[in-house]
Amino acid sequence: MDIDEIYLKHYCHPDCEPYMNICRLPKDEAFSLAYKMAAGNPENTSFSRFSNFEKYYHSRMNVDERLYSQFISLGGKPKEKHPIFFVLHESKSLEKWIEKYIAKTILLKDIPSEYISFTLDDSMVSLRRDGKLTMYTKEALFHILQEYNGSIDDYLTELTKKYYCIEAQLWNDDYC
Repeated sequence: MDIDEIYLKHYCHPDCEPYMNICRLPKDEAFSLAYKMAAGNPENTSFSRFSNFEKYYHSRMNVDERLYSQFISLGGKPKEKHPIFFVLHESKSLEKWIEKYIAKTILLKDIPSEYISFTLDDSMVSLRRDGKLTMYTKEALFHILQEYNGSIDDYLTELTKKYYCIEAQLWNDDYC
């Protein structure tokens, strides 16, 4: 498996700004934007979480805080309190869920280890499912991938039998 060819993909609805985490906005602005996006895109399932934004916002903030603390405990040096979310390679379930999207990709090899972390599955889904967030460093992820006997695509196909994706959290906007 060629580690140098591993990339991250950021999905974004065409009505949204790429490389954004709504929790970075002031609370009033975040709520206003969420309600606007939910009302303007009623047919899009990815905005359904914004129809009850009070619940989503508090859940997202909680998950971001847990990710931040866990990343620091693993030696990470985040420049941001709230990460920008990516997936490793791609996620067919995310593509279906967002329905219309634009995607931005960056090579993982270009991001220093102290600015990137990973979770198996969407971090909010993982926390909701079993109450845990298992985070991996870049080195730990590379070790898992190198131990696998096959291509990255084969690994991700096998992984999606249990998880939606490998989520990546980028903690430094300089790499976007």
